[in-house]
Amino acid sequence: MLSEEVKKAYDNFYTNSDVAWRMLGAKYKAQNIVDVCKSIKPKKVLEVGAGDGSILHFLNEWNFAPELFALEIAQSGVELITERNLSHLKEAQTFDGYKIPYEDDSFDLVILAHVLEHVEHERILIRELKRVAKYIVVEVPKDYRFGVDKRMKHFLDYGHINMYTPTSLRFLLQSEGLEVIKDKVSMTAPETVKFNEFVNRKAPKTFTKNLKIELEYRIKKTLGNLLGEKKKEQFANAYTVLTQKSDSNLHIF
Repeated sequence: MLSEEVKKAYDNFYTNSDVAWRMLGAKYKAQNIVDVCKSIKPKKVLEVGAGDGSILHFLNEWNFAPELFALEIAQSGVELITERNLSHLKEAQTFDGYKIPYEDDSFDLVILAHVLEHVEHERILIRELKRVAKYIVVEVPKDYRFGVDKRMKHFLDYGHINMYTPTSLRFLLQSEGLEVIKDKVSMTAPETVKFNEFVNRKAPKTFTKNLKIELEYRIKKTLGNLLGEKKKEQFANAYTVLTQKSDSNLHIF
């Protein structure tokens, strides 16, 4: 169960953070979810750690599923989700970060987008997701780089206590009896990088800087396509994976 201090921190996040920035990021996260879920047609979808509902906003707009549900640790997040008046949203409520207040197999799909890196007891949460849904889609930032331990303050300031590569996330999920159906690596889009640079960081907007952001993205994209999966993973900023309960039901405990 989460401490009151953590809940308060997230409450403050949803009241103080910039809405435009969250919506911009959410658009690409939602697109990644749609991309990996093309082979399934979920009717009842639950987002766990739904934040302010910005991902659900796009899934609702794109008619991803007829019934959407949301769980969030912060009351302020639940209030913002409710205020969106999403046409497919059936329920939004708070939870303690681990115990999902729904019966076994209540959902076709559970979404966990940019949550797992914040979770102290990852396997406990994964088992709960598996209990309530056949399919689970997980997206994490690809924070891990060589020397990441030298930047601990940077990541802890964001609440990122776990680091993943595509390989390590797949290992975690497969060792909990989940089978990988579809996955995707993605780089941060140029418009998101520009927003962060020129709006969030208030850096001077120059033609040269603009061009550099565009070129860097295109070069990495081209090299990834030419040199294969390993290079794509190296350049990636996020990893999205769709899993389902495996017949073998293998997990380590």
